[in-house]
Amino acid sequence: MEHTRIKQLLQSEEIGKEVIVKGWVRTFRNNQFIAINDGSTIHNIQAVVDFENTDETLLKRVTTGAALRVKGTLVASLGKGQRVEIKVTELSILGDSDPEKFPLQPKKHSLEFLREIAHLRFRTGTFNAIFKVRNALAFAVNKFFYDRDFVYMHTPIITGSDAEGAGEMFRVTTLDLSNPPKTETGEIDFKEDFFGKSTNLTVSGQLEGELAAMAFGNIYTFGPTFRAENSNTTRHLAEFWMIEPEMAFYELEDNMDLAEELLKYVINYALTACSDEIEFLRNRLLEEEKSKPQAERSELDLVEKLQFVVQNEFERVTYTDAVEILKRSKPNQKKQFKYLIEEWGADLQSEHERYLVEKHFKKPVILTDYPREIKSFYMKQNEPDASGRQTVRAMDILFPGIGEMVGGSQREENLEKLLTRMAEVGIPEEEMDWFLDTRRFGSAPHSGFGVGFERLVLFVTGMTNIRDVIPFPRTPKNAEF
Repeated sequence: MEHTRIKQLLQSEEIGKEVIVKGWVRTFRNNQFIAINDGSTIHNIQAVVDFENTDETLLKRVTTGAALRVKGTLVASLGKGQRVEIKVTELSILGDSDPEKFPLQPKKHSLEFLREIAHLRFRTGTFNAIFKVRNALAFAVNKFFYDRDFVYMHTPIITGSDAEGAGEMFRVTTLDLSNPPKTETGEIDFKEDFFGKSTNLTVSGQLEGELAAMAFGNIYTFGPTFRAENSNTTRHLAEFWMIEPEMAFYELEDNMDLAEELLKYVINYALTACSDEIEFLRNRLLEEEKSKPQAERSELDLVEKLQFVVQNEFERVTYTDAVEILKRSKPNQKKQFKYLIEEWGADLQSEHERYLVEKHFKKPVILTDYPREIKSFYMKQNEPDASGRQTVRAMDILFPGIGEMVGGSQREENLEKLLTRMAEVGIPEEEMDWFLDTRRFGSAPHSGFGVGFERLVLFVTGMTNIRDVIPFPRTPKNAEF
């Protein structure tokens, strides 16, 4: 008889049935009650051993972390918290776990400690829940686009272009770093390198995505991206995943509609598919907040926060109007913002974004039409306003507690305007010739956006550190496992 997954058994009504379970010991109490988990659910199943008739040396091997095979009868549980348990008839150890050395013990471990043993943290209830939610969100993203006839495009991880123009890229090379080949002028000769030119890990699949959108109409890319930004905050990773759709014939309004629809869809999916996990994470957060002063506690619990996004129409407001709201706001007037808003053109910080969402509009916000100077070269330029200010057709979606969740824009389809802008910011035309072909041959209005997947997982799980929502975080001075 093959073993049954614990998730299935906990939902089972088949009292009296003989079952086999394989899993890992979470706790072993009174030499009698084994809590077993096999990863299929955050919940354990209790297996009750007849310790008086079980070999004592075998029982001593039932330690936290050990892998077991248990055969027994499914019976109604007398204990609280579960409907069924297993009355054990056969017990065998599949893999021992030395309790003196196994770092996960039946007690509360700090998230900092668990980050140091990230290869084992999957075995805790918290991380089981987080990665189940991550899994559901990834599935929902693909389903959302598949159902809408988007083509899933795998854009390159190794690239010769800097999509964001930020220059924070990881170099890919096979050159001997202790003795690289040099040109006559003494610079490193990348013609001798593997690809015959300087290459990097990608910061975005967008530029290649635009090429595909000009053939298929609607495409998306969903894969790993890299930023060599020396930032050690709770919001930054050096390796992270991006969801990036590109749509031909979409203008800014269509772009906003799609992004709002996507976010509501995937959050709704997680609420339904991972109700147990989200409830577990909600309770974890409520427990954590008890130790905080009242003023620092969230107004909404995790489920309420997710419903806040799903049930509200996102407020659409221009950057220009937002700056006026922020200038007049109480925290700005009383100098409570860390970065005061004094004039049009300032780059908005997370504190400003959160004020707009949480205090002013009390709903998710889509900010549009940002100053040209603080946005990327490829964004469509608006006509200057009455006072000559230059804006672009950008849109950022702001969420409670986290600030920016989505960044996107209508793309500049006019070749001349794009070339002028590239010259202004110092992007060589010859390097981007392939990209410019989309504007030379059958150019059309088109738009796209990017969602940082880990930020989305962070929001849906209620975690506060982005290193806790990716299996193995890559950050400055840290590439363990």
